[in-house]
Amino acid sequence: MNTMTHQSSALAMAPEGQAIAPQNRPSMGILNPTNLAEAMEMAKLLADSSIVPKDFVGKPGNVLVAVQWGAELGLAPLQAMQSIAVINGRPSIWGDAMLALVQGSGVLESIDEVIREDGQIATCTIRRRGQANPVVRQFTMDEAKKAGLVGKAGPWQQYPRRMLQLRARGFALRDAFADVLRGVAIAEEVRDTPVMRDVTPEEGVIEGPATASAKVRNKIAEKKAPAVTLSDVKDRIAAAKTEDELQKVGADCTKLSGDEKAEARKAYSDRLAALKTPAEEPKAGTSLTDLIQNTDKGIRRELTNGAPYKATLDFYGTELAQILEGAPDEHAAMMAEYEQIAAERDGADA
Repeated sequence: MNTMTHQSSALAMAPEGQAIAPQNRPSMGILNPTNLAEAMEMAKLLADSSIVPKDFVGKPGNVLVAVQWGAELGLAPLQAMQSIAVINGRPSIWGDAMLALVQGSGVLESIDEVIREDGQIATCTIRRRGQANPVVRQFTMDEAKKAGLVGKAGPWQQYPRRMLQLRARGFALRDAFADVLRGVAIAEEVRDTPVMRDVTPEEGVIEGPATASAKVRNKIAEKKAPAVTLSDVKDRIAAAKTEDELQKVGADCTKLSGDEKAEARKAYSDRLAALKTPAEEPKAGTSLTDLIQNTDKGIRRELTNGAPYKATLDFYGTELAQILEGAPDEHAAMMAEYEQIAAERDGADA
């Protein structure tokens, strides 16, 4: 019995006996700066435009970094701004754009992506020209649960099979084509990586003001600030619903001393571990109405956040196909609205 479901397959062949040509640099069109001053001027012009993704509006520095990064990868300036996402301060590239770069490199022989029928394992098999052994990478639902992904609101609840596929794809592409991708991360993975910071200092670390004036200011602030008690700190730790809320309490743990400080640190660590524990996976809705609502919500969020129009629709392709079959009128109305959102966002037809 066949237990695997094919998700996608792509080929990029070069004529036998011929050397693979290096990846061409993109044409810059009219955006062709010859020095840093001209590049900064171009970045300011694009940042002031209303048709660029919102992550770059008013941020010429981000524009300049994205364009330079794109040039090193083989993306034209505007393609780079559409394909590169800045997540947690780190530039990364969407999974479909990563695959496009590898396909355009001329060294990809084949890629085969499959998901087991029970939706628990995704496998990506890549063959690179000139290499005898394929690169095979998997990502499992058990790994997603251990990483705390399954209980997160968003695509991991609504489209877990697609997310497994992209994780396996990202691992395989980066391992097989490090020379093409030059260390760039896949956006779908970076988006799921939380920024965690435990603000409670290690025992024995002494922190103090560097100047006499700073000491005076701190003493005045301490007199004005209400006294911190162990009971208050523990209550606030227990009430924290997110890691961000917990981090705000962590600073007050350092204001305690002796056994009270140790007890507060223990409560903090226990609560942090509890917040990191994945929640039980909710049962997905089975009705067509649920499918339409979840798909519509996801697509609107991605488009609003600046994701490429075509890549977003491809990402939700399976769900849109089901909606088209079960509710064609609703599908047509949704597509018209998405085109309008993209057109208004980018200042051009989607």
